[in-house]
Amino acid sequence: MFRLAHLSDPHLGPLPRVRLRDLMNKRLTGYANWRLGRADAQDMRILSALIADVEAHRPDHIAVTGDFANIGLASEFVTTRRFLESLGTPQRVSAIPGNHDIYVSGSAAALTPAIGPWMESDATSEAGFPFLKRRGRVALIGLSTGVPTPVFVAAGRLGSPQMERLDALLASLGRQRAIRIVLIHHPPHKGGAPRLRQLTDGARLRQTLARRGCEAVLHGHNHRASIASVPGPDGPIPVIGAPSASARPNRNHRPGWWLIEIDEGASPDAAVSARLRVYDEGTARFAEGKERSEASKGFLRYSSG
Repeated sequence: MFRLAHLSDPHLGPLPRVRLRDLMNKRLTGYANWRLGRADAQDMRILSALIADVEAHRPDHIAVTGDFANIGLASEFVTTRRFLESLGTPQRVSAIPGNHDIYVSGSAAALTPAIGPWMESDATSEAGFPFLKRRGRVALIGLSTGVPTPVFVAAGRLGSPQMERLDALLASLGRQRAIRIVLIHHPPHKGGAPRLRQLTDGARLRQTLARRGCEAVLHGHNHRASIASVPGPDGPIPVIGAPSASARPNRNHRPGWWLIEIDEGASPDAAVSARLRVYDEGTARFAEGKERSEASKGFLRYSSG
C-alpha cells in the first residue's frame, strides 16, 4: 500500500519585512489583507501539529498543492524552502504553486530558484510543468495554475502548452496501467470555485480528463475539505480538496490533511481511497474526520459527515 499525504495552503507566516517598493502593485491589497485579517486566520502552531500528525502516519510521499506564500515575495520563498526541507527531500515531497505564490509578474522568477527541486520531474522525465514523479505504479503529475492576476482576482490558468503536454502524458501513463494522481491548486470541477477564483480553462481540462482519464485529482485553494468528481472515460474521477493546513478553526474552516492510500496491486480504477485528518481544538491534535472517498470499479463512492 502506497501512502500519500496531501496538504495545501499553509500560507506560511509571519510575513517577512516588506519594503515600500514591493507594494507598488497588487501586493498592496494583499499586504493590507494580511494585516487586517489573514495573519490572525493562519496559525503556525496548528501547522506544526499537522506536520507531526503527518509524520506519525509515515507516508511514502507528501504532496503540497500550493499557496505557501501570502503575497509572493522572494523572502517568503526562503521560508517556503525551509518548510519543504523540514518535510523531506524532493524524492519524498512534491510541491506545486498556487495563486498566492505567483502573485505578481516577478514572483515566478523568485519561486523557481528557491523550491525548484520539489517542483521537478524525476531525472528520466521531461522538465517543467506538468512534472512527473514515478513511485512504483504511482505516477504523480504536478500542474501549475498560478498566474499573475489583477487586484481581487484569484483565478488560475493552465494554458495550451501545459494542457497539450498533460494530454500526452496521461495517454502514455494510461497505456502503462499507471495509477495517475494529478496535483493542481485550483479545483478542476465545474462550480468548484466562484468566477473570480476559478480555473479559467477548467472546461478544457475536464475534456482532457474525460478523454484520457486519471485515478484521482488532488487540489487546494478553497481552504475547505471537499470531495467531488469529474467525468472520466470509465466513470467518475475522484476530485479531493484539502483544507488549509494552518487555518485557525472557525465555523467555515477546519485545518486538516488527507491520507491517500493507493493499492498498487489493484486495477487502476479500484486503487485509491482517502481519509481526512482534522484538527481537534480540545486536544490540539489531529484526528480522523468523517469524510471518506473511495474509487472502485469505475464508480466514485464517498461520504461526508
